[in-house]
Amino acid sequence: MRLMLVAVSANSQLSGVTRHTANLTRCLLQHSGIEAIHLIAAPWEHRLLRETIAVEDPRLHIHCVHLDRSVRARNLWYYFDLHAIASQLKADVVHLSYPAPLNRRRLHCPVIVTVHDFYALDVPENFGFPKVFFNQLILRQCLRSADALACVSDATLGRLRKWAPGEIANKAVRIYNCVEPSRARVGRSPLPRSGNVPFFLCVAQHRRNKNIVLALNTLARLLREGSVHPEMLLVIVGIPGPETSRIERVIETEGLGKNVLFLSGISEAELQWCYRNCEALLAPSLMEGFGLPVAEALLVGCRIVCSDIPPFRELGGDRCHYFALGDDAVEAFATAIRAALGNQCNGPVVMPQISGKVIAGEYMALYRAAMERTGSSSRFVPATDEMQHIMGVR
Repeated sequence: MRLMLVAVSANSQLSGVTRHTANLTRCLLQHSGIEAIHLIAAPWEHRLLRETIAVEDPRLHIHCVHLDRSVRARNLWYYFDLHAIASQLKADVVHLSYPAPLNRRRLHCPVIVTVHDFYALDVPENFGFPKVFFNQLILRQCLRSADALACVSDATLGRLRKWAPGEIANKAVRIYNCVEPSRARVGRSPLPRSGNVPFFLCVAQHRRNKNIVLALNTLARLLREGSVHPEMLLVIVGIPGPETSRIERVIETEGLGKNVLFLSGISEAELQWCYRNCEALLAPSLMEGFGLPVAEALLVGCRIVCSDIPPFRELGGDRCHYFALGDDAVEAFATAIRAALGNQCNGPVVMPQISGKVIAGEYMALYRAAMERTGSSSRFVPATDEMQHIMGVR
């Protein structure tokens, strides 16, 4: 099978989509049915993806497409240029690593789309207004046009059935993100301070659903009551976003300037160092699609304190310390952190359901089923008028 895996996005630093793409590439290369993987990336992603995948395999070909970095340019590229590359590469299947504008009638082979979440519909604050309306439109257009959808958790599949019941939901399956123990060498500490300063780790983009403000308010309470070391750091690893200014205001209000460290653009090896050396991973999210940091922390064996939401329960079972979101969330979060710090780390967890072998087999079955359903002529889904209008081609 000749697979064309498309990862063109705005990311120039490690993100959930970047890591999904890298992990998926590695796991599929374990399958003997893969003849070639043609990974399509933007210029600013090329080196990052190559370094994150960190696999030398003659079947893997990383192609760099040249386009402007603007949102409009990327969306136009997906809609008007993607099909030509698929034809040139003679792809048997095209797999989009996240929902993007899809001109299905121009593609000669089935298209699979990974669906990570429904933030555009569930948490519009993540994107701001009016930008969120464009995100919602693109999401819906892509869901309609794809031949099959791979939701990264049962929780995400449930959200799909809520927002797009019927025909769209019927072409969706649950396939977890592939997450395996890191093969990267454990890097040096990315923390600038010398000495063994204790720290909590929060791996999250600065978006509303990540609930970073709750982590800050809870840290402030723990420091005031003396429950943690006075130099305890909260290390936030993630790309700045719509919540950055609000996060900075809370840090100033709570007097946490010396207790919070922002990191972005760190390597996979440095992130693994953080997992292995933190006091606990804090994940207070309001909503998630999967919960990649929780999965990675489980594989490493560090303490995990997280909100009691379905995706985290789905991954963590009884191996995490959970707290309830609500009016008393700060106290509930603080109580869960105290309990976690009072316990020893459990050690690495074996999670075969997200292993490369299992996930590769599930994706290959999905690809083959899509090929059988569409046949050589493929099912054409016409472009919608609103999609052409919103992208400025009318």
